[in-house]
Amino acid sequence: MRHGVDLQLSGHTHGGQMIPLNLLTSWAQPTLAGHGRFGDTQLYVTKGAGFWGPPVRVGAPPDITIVELAI
Repeated sequence: MRHGVDLQLSGHTHGGQMIPLNLLTSWAQPTLAGHGRFGDTQLYVTKGAGFWGPPVRVGAPPDITIVELAI
């Protein structure tokens, strides 16, 4: 591993949310939501809970993730 990171938990991208923003976001961020990999690092990205501001999230339902780490 280049940076010694096994797992990265990230948030939030809104899952790209709306056209054309979803196209731009997916170009800049290869993993918009869920599990992915970046080199040898596993990553998980959440869309966010969506509880701030006006309800304008289209095509990106709220996401609250529970991650359980075990050895």
